[in-house]
Amino acid sequence: MKLGIVGLPNVGKSTLFNSLTKAGAESANYPFCTIDPNVGIVPVPDERLDVLGKMYDSERIVPAVIEFVDIAGLVKGASKGEGLGNQFLANIREVDAIVHVVRCFEDSNIIHVDGSVNPLRDIETINLELIFSDLEVLERRASRVTRGARNDKALAKEEDLLKRLMAHLEAGNMAKTFEPADEDEQAFYDSYNLLTAKSVIYAANVKEDDLAEDGAGNAYVTAVKEFAAKENSEVFVICAQIEQEIAELDEEEKKMFLEDLGLSESGLEKLIRASYRILGLISYLTAGPKETKAWTIKNGTKAPQAAGKIHSDFERGFIRAEVVSYQNLVDCGGFNGAKEKGLVRSEGKEYVVADGDVVLFRFNV
Repeated sequence: MKLGIVGLPNVGKSTLFNSLTKAGAESANYPFCTIDPNVGIVPVPDERLDVLGKMYDSERIVPAVIEFVDIAGLVKGASKGEGLGNQFLANIREVDAIVHVVRCFEDSNIIHVDGSVNPLRDIETINLELIFSDLEVLERRASRVTRGARNDKALAKEEDLLKRLMAHLEAGNMAKTFEPADEDEQAFYDSYNLLTAKSVIYAANVKEDDLAEDGAGNAYVTAVKEFAAKENSEVFVICAQIEQEIAELDEEEKKMFLEDLGLSESGLEKLIRASYRILGLISYLTAGPKETKAWTIKNGTKAPQAAGKIHSDFERGFIRAEVVSYQNLVDCGGFNGAKEKGLVRSEGKEYVVADGDVVLFRFNV
């Protein structure tokens, strides 16, 4: 999974990236201090892996990972080259979802690029730049399609789609609220890889005082949550500064620090849960003496395709999957105990893998 972190300059974007990845991206109180997209790979915290690793005495434990890409602060006119320009928008095209950091705190010591704190205006500024960038992509595509549309039915169909889609964006709408008419249109639509078609998770960056109640008393956070609800986006409340402090602590210290703040989880854990939800992802597990590992798949994936995540041979030669739920496995003290109680199931090609399934695939090629 790849997430792009975007936002206006000085909203806490790079501070958040630093804390999530411990990558040490430069963070300073002036616009455009992030000049190249910083990339950090972060393991997905999963206590189940540690438990299974001990149970199987595994040589190594391999968590699922998320790749974060920190994009330089966008400003009004970025799609036309303002600020550091359109080059960064190209980097966002490669991500699965966008994490949009929104400033929801007042601080006279940290300048705001537009002179005042207004999260809804900030969201609109970024969204318009993404729309303009998408229109540019569609206009280039339309100029090629129109030339051949007279003599080609497929191109004529795409031309019609492009006209409707561009009108939708020109009206200030995001591509994700556009509905293709059929499978052919959906295939064209998917091929454009539009920025405004991507899922968005808003990170409402607050001061420490607003963290414990999840921003309940913060009018800026309330406005962001109401806006996000209308477009079916996720929101999580974070204090980027606190996250940076947490990132320096070991697990035991982190737990105590969070408890002192009245929190049950870190911002990273909130973000991971939100991103799994919005992208419809789950993890299944494999365990053995050599390795215990988490595999990220789409919710609804059938056993052969889940096996293909490990190796294409597993999918091609799939015979069956031996499946036990994580909780049953732990409760029974291991695979053999679960088998004796009839809790290990033999599943075929139509089985839909569930979150927390511990799976042993049988295959033959």
